[in-house]
Amino acid sequence: MFQFHEPKLIISAASSEQWPETELNEVVMAGKSNVGKSSLINALVNRKSLAYVGQTPGKTRLLNFYNLDNKLTLVDAPGYGYAKRSKQEYINYGKMMEEYFRKRKHLKCCLLILDIRHQVSQNDITMYQFIKQMQIPVIIVLTKSDKLSYSQQLKMKKEIHSGLELQGEPLMLFSSSKKKGIEELWEEIEKYL
Repeated sequence: MFQFHEPKLIISAASSEQWPETELNEVVMAGKSNVGKSSLINALVNRKSLAYVGQTPGKTRLLNFYNLDNKLTLVDAPGYGYAKRSKQEYINYGKMMEEYFRKRKHLKCCLLILDIRHQVSQNDITMYQFIKQMQIPVIIVLTKSDKLSYSQQLKMKKEIHSGLELQGEPLMLFSSSKKKGIEELWEEIEKYL
């Protein structure tokens, strides 16, 4: 598993002009608002507050670029599917993500983050299909797995698998509060680096 001594936020970028120029491999995280992306980032780098964990969903509206000890760039995309966003914000989000996926030369894979307790939404399906269409490898990360029993986890994994119509992509169980799945997720990410 990766050990990081000085992971840091490089920039919260509002536009592509602000994206950092780097030769580092890049991994992007996408998911609905409130699925636990910030907690996942903090768990992956073993820090309590590298990424801000907000109480209000829909706070991240920028692309947050994190430098992990000059080994890797981790990018946190704004959460999608937040009800209080305007139609124009959704259009802008789509354009920003398409530009990001097209332009980032060192992008190696996308972590699509889903809350294991919820059925796949139309937004999740759209995002998954979009990532596939852009030909970016995708790892599905199911957060908050500690909230379900083992049999419920199996049931939800099956439902999410068929809801997204997965084509062999890994489904990873994750719990930031129990620190479960961190090592397995890093091993999966490393396959694409």
